[in-house]
Amino acid sequence: MEPRIRVVVAKPGLDGHDRGAKVVARALRDAGMEVVYTGLHQTPEQIVETAIQEDADAVGLSVLSGAHMTLFRRVCELLAERGADDVVVFGGGIIPDADIPELQRLGVAKIFGPGATMRSIVDWVREHVAGFPAANK
Repeated sequence: MEPRIRVVVAKPGLDGHDRGAKVVARALRDAGMEVVYTGLHQTPEQIVETAIQEDADAVGLSVLSGAHMTLFRRVCELLAERGADDVVVFGGGIIPDADIPELQRLGVAKIFGPGATMRSIVDWVREHVAGFPAANK
């Protein structure tokens, strides 16, 4: 049996709206990936701990609160500190286009804005998670 992509989907910070994260988690699961949804109000430390415990290939963060710069930065820093900087970090939410280059500099591989289709997210994850056939094209 071929290994499945393992993704942790998380809602960091105080944002209480998780419908989008749940929809993305379900789309990834329905596409054959193993998905762990951490629930609301997770700290970056909790998210990284889950990613390491679950041997995740990717972490998807959903941020609507405006704290995206702080939260994404901390998750990327903690992954690097724990030797897990090969975990692909992506995210979505209400994130200004002007902030995306800085997020990419910090190590965030992709930001999906409002209106992104589930198909585009699933396809991107398949194509960009290292160690899987689609990622080696």
